[in-house]
Amino acid sequence: MAHRTIDLRSDTITRPDSVMRKAMADAEVGDDVLDHDPTMAALEEAVAGLLGFESALWVPSGSMGNMIALMLHLQRGDRFLAPEHAHVLGSELGTAAWLAGGMPEALPHDSGPGRPLPSTVRAAAGGDGPYFTLRTTLLSLENTHNFAGGATFGPDEWSELVAAGRDCGLKIHLDGARLWNAAVAQDVPIASLAAGADTVQVCLSKGLGAPVGSVLVSDADRIHQARRVRKMLGGGVRQGGILAAAGLVALDRIGDLAVDHANAATLARGLRERNWDVAEPETNILLASVPDPARTVAELDELGIAAVTVAGKVRFVTHRDVSAADIDKALERLRRM
Repeated sequence: MAHRTIDLRSDTITRPDSVMRKAMADAEVGDDVLDHDPTMAALEEAVAGLLGFESALWVPSGSMGNMIALMLHLQRGDRFLAPEHAHVLGSELGTAAWLAGGMPEALPHDSGPGRPLPSTVRAAAGGDGPYFTLRTTLLSLENTHNFAGGATFGPDEWSELVAAGRDCGLKIHLDGARLWNAAVAQDVPIASLAAGADTVQVCLSKGLGAPVGSVLVSDADRIHQARRVRKMLGGGVRQGGILAAAGLVALDRIGDLAVDHANAATLARGLRERNWDVAEPETNILLASVPDPARTVAELDELGIAAVTVAGKVRFVTHRDVSAADIDKALERLRRM
């Protein structure tokens, strides 16, 4: 008998519920390019305040937010550092080089999943040299680190990495697409995970359930420049309040991410009981090591469980549209695998 697919491919598949849809329908709107839509302005102010920054800019996607930040920080031919398998390195179509003009350098995860040691940052950044020395100007970090299984790092380790970058004269960008998850998992204020950065991008359209949108935060001068770059990239919107209203509702649901984390832990425990090689998830992402990831994903699909392959492993992501009962059903179906 046919059964509903339990979709664990990503937390980007969440759909706005009736409360969010009503907020979108009722939103006060204006032309954001000409007059700065009032609901969009309210969302930007709210996110800037949450993260402890002066100003913010709504963008259609996290990839655009990261790209704008890199375009602000890099000059053509500059090298930037980022942890291996960071989203800006392998999942944004090379825009760091193509549009921002930067030369990426991947750093090993020698401090734990998803993050380098401060000493590794200092060594990679190098120092002064002759005029033809490659210039390193930016450190880009990711919290949580998607392809490291939603791995997090806390305020102390973040501060040490920021200090290492500053010691080498680097600007600091944080891809915080799932920074909300990191803050909930560690039970710390989200601003403590962003303090000292020059720019931070956070996403509203993943576990928080908004259909569209991320926010880039920085100082007022950079955000003024970012607004110009967003327009150049085609990211200016007109009556953006319809989308921003969803983002405001999403901000009220940050605490709900704890449910996704609990469901991920349940799934990991059940998989291990079935002899899967799965590490304990820190947040809502878990990676399974299997001999043939593509074949395993195809077999899961036949059971009505949707997953994907990343970094040579099978990835499962829990989210607000998958309940604890759905996780139990998925584990029951896996008995037939």
